[in-house]
Amino acid sequence: MTCAQLLLRLLRDTYGVDTVFGIPGVHTVALYRGLTGGGLRHVTPRHEQGAGFMADGYARATGRPGVCLIITGPGMTNIATAMGQALADSVPMLVISSVNRRDTLGRGQGRLHELASQQQLMAGVSRFSHTLLDPAALPEVLARAFAVFQGQRPGPVHIEIPIDLFDAPAPPPTTWQAPRLYRPVPDPEGLTTAAQWLREAQRPLVLLGGGCVAAPEAARELVTRLDAPTATTINAKGLLGRDHPLDLGANASLPAVRELAREADAILAVGTELGETDYDVVFDDGFDLSGRLIRIDVDAQQLVRNQTVSLGLVGDAGRSLEQLLAYFPAPLARGGRERTARVLAALGLPHDPALAPFVPLYAALEEALPEAILVGDSTAPVYAGNHLVAQPAPRRYFNASTGYGTLGYGLPAALGAQLGQPALPVVALVGDGGVMFTLSELATAVEERLPVVILLWHNQGYEEIRRYMDAHGVERLGVDIQAPDFQAVAAGFGCLATRVGSSTELARALAARPTDGPLLIEVDAHAWQRAID
Repeated sequence: MTCAQLLLRLLRDTYGVDTVFGIPGVHTVALYRGLTGGGLRHVTPRHEQGAGFMADGYARATGRPGVCLIITGPGMTNIATAMGQALADSVPMLVISSVNRRDTLGRGQGRLHELASQQQLMAGVSRFSHTLLDPAALPEVLARAFAVFQGQRPGPVHIEIPIDLFDAPAPPPTTWQAPRLYRPVPDPEGLTTAAQWLREAQRPLVLLGGGCVAAPEAARELVTRLDAPTATTINAKGLLGRDHPLDLGANASLPAVRELAREADAILAVGTELGETDYDVVFDDGFDLSGRLIRIDVDAQQLVRNQTVSLGLVGDAGRSLEQLLAYFPAPLARGGRERTARVLAALGLPHDPALAPFVPLYAALEEALPEAILVGDSTAPVYAGNHLVAQPAPRRYFNASTGYGTLGYGLPAALGAQLGQPALPVVALVGDGGVMFTLSELATAVEERLPVVILLWHNQGYEEIRRYMDAHGVERLGVDIQAPDFQAVAAGFGCLATRVGSSTELARALAARPTDGPLLIEVDAHAWQRAID
């Protein structure tokens, strides 16, 4: 058995990997020898950044790590942006790459795809980056990677294999089994104190982040028993289900929620980094917590970032929520539903002039595809959807407006989500500016016959940056860009496409969507606004 064969065997049989994303190159031909007929589905993106975003979308939609096979040098610098987004949002991703021969590493000989230190470069966008020097060590290194995914704050892991090792002999994995790992739970004394503080509180508040998505039942039940208004982050959207009477949504940056937070005498924050793009998207550092702050996170360092913590508990978010439930056998009554209703009424989200144009857009989507996974780029409908959308379950709404905030994410991440959840409809929410970063992945959607709906908001340029320039008195430059004829481009890829300018036309297009390939729906933003006015 070669090192390459051992790698593929371990991924498939030991760790249950079923899909890999990659573009073959001269440095990875030996790795690809064992892929055909090996039980792994190989998806070929058109750019390594697309491979990373597909793996990210796959991981978020399924909870399993997305796996990429990437060539040395430019393949790795291409995927670095996608790894940065996954690192910021704690998304499990395994990136396996080639690297130059062992006897040439670090020598600056001008070898094909050579970097001074590929491992050092990728360490900045991964939980760890490892250079394999002995095929016999491969099972241990893979076990370390999956220990990160299963036992701590997840994120990308990079393993590079020198090209002279792919065909090197490796011991068969006859005795290797994946270790059973259990995530940590908080100290019992700390949990008891946290429960006491929450029971004594008169105005409690709960903040739930993406770390909680694996435990929606426990989250809903605990919130109900605490009778506490609850704000979820964008990555936790859907955690409480649709129309939960204590759900404030992902609206922590808005004035009424901020006031509620300032008045709270006890705050329980679980699985959230309390980061800027969820709690301070207006960028004025105005999200203040003066009450007792109880934080639970699997990452001890995260407990002391962004806000002053009163009680920090290290533990898995889901298991911690389940253990806290035992301290509250019966629901408390502290007017939580009434407080939540008052805040939501004060927000008046559907009537906000900045959000109102997108209310009929999301109404049409919910009517036609109520179970859909919505995957977004950084674009106007997504900024609005962060406030407006309510999903029936977690892992059904995620986008690149949080954390790293990269453009080009929406289309390939939606393809990854569709590959991971083929039974659910998937909608990519993209803009005419951002989609150009990864438009080539339309070819992948067509080739894989993925029935993704690509909802393209066309407002002729970088509208968000235009507004920032206008607000800061900067003359517009580089934002009024030329877009292609998206209908013609889609046809060139073999993708069905249509153009709409109203919610009625959008509903008609969604009703006619194909089931054996993608559909691009181009929304004329100016016509849409006229139809609403």
